[in-house]
Amino acid sequence: MLAAITPATGTAERAAKGPVEIGPTIPFTGIPWDDALFVLLAGTMLTFGLAVVLMKDIIRCGLAMMVCFGALAGIYVMAGAPLVAAAQVLVYIGAISVLVLFAIMLTQTKSASTRLAFQTQAVPAAVAAIVFLVVTLLAVVSTTWGGGPNRGHTDTTDVARALFSTWVLPFEVVGVLLLAAVIGGVFLAKRDRSAKDESE
Repeated sequence: MLAAITPATGTAERAAKGPVEIGPTIPFTGIPWDDALFVLLAGTMLTFGLAVVLMKDIIRCGLAMMVCFGALAGIYVMAGAPLVAAAQVLVYIGAISVLVLFAIMLTQTKSASTRLAFQTQAVPAAVAAIVFLVVTLLAVVSTTWGGGPNRGHTDTTDVARALFSTWVLPFEVVGVLLLAAVIGGVFLAKRDRSAKDESE
């Protein structure tokens, strides 16, 4: 006759076994988690990258660009570069993307169209894109890619020393450039609004 297992006994047995470990591969498939995550992030980046250039609403294009930057940050984390991933999130998503969206919203008037007009250079752009794709594929195929045995590691101390000693001037110049872009967007928005009020 089987003995009944009380909830307390079952909890004690699970605690004795220790935490549940997740294997290196997805159950029932044998696919490594790293490969699946990379395919997910790369697919997300490519999908929203196409959305950036194909959607007609410029605000949605900017939001899709932020998703691309976030997926790229995830790939940086997988490559063992968390500092570069943090910079990607802080600079590109937190600063540049927000700056682009603010510039769009400040410089667009209500009478202007919120959708992108069809470009007259669609055919030359398509030809240039195909040529660039072919050249890129040839370079990838003809290159011998050496795989490292372990994931890379970035020492944040050395990067911080180099950033705030050797590269401190370019770092400050980029900050001033972003500030000038914000001020210019606000100035253009105010100028267009004042010109419209004078015409009325």
